[in-house]
Amino acid sequence: MTPSRLLRLALVALALANLPCCGYALVGRGITTDASIKRIGVPLFRDTTGKTNLDQMITRKVIEELLRRGRFDVVQQSAGVDALVDGEIVSYNATPVGFEGGSGQPDAAAQTTASRYAVTVTARVKYTKVGGAEPIWANDSFTFRDEYDVGSDPGSFFDQEGQALDRLTQAFARSLVAAMLEAF
Repeated sequence: MTPSRLLRLALVALALANLPCCGYALVGRGITTDASIKRIGVPLFRDTTGKTNLDQMITRKVIEELLRRGRFDVVQQSAGVDALVDGEIVSYNATPVGFEGGSGQPDAAAQTTASRYAVTVTARVKYTKVGGAEPIWANDSFTFRDEYDVGSDPGSFFDQEGQALDRLTQAFARSLVAAMLEAF
């Protein structure tokens, strides 16, 4: 191998070795919470909406998402923990956003039915280290929305709503935990 070719190879190797040092970095990839927090309490979210089991679904999904991170022991209580996730569900809305039927005639409004619904859940959430004066993270209007189609069978409405609610609570929990723990 000639000296000039060896020099070129050395320069290419040096350039490749320095690529990770170019200053670019992924934001929000690490957990930025206090290292002393080992046990997180997630008591049942309070529910002011009256939607059956919504509080239990959201609480369960938040606990599952925290456990999935693998760094914490997560319990559904507020005693004997290092940090606490305190939540209150303040609104639940299922609103029709798509319609079918009707032929444009004046009496067609009576025949028009909702074919698609949007479900929106809003919660007030606070993540606090026990004994800390200020919360680590807080959001008074944490909102998530999902949509689902209703089949022609009126009985399928509740099945579709239940599936949409399950997707919504999973996405809600994933986003909530990311916001609480990561550097976004």
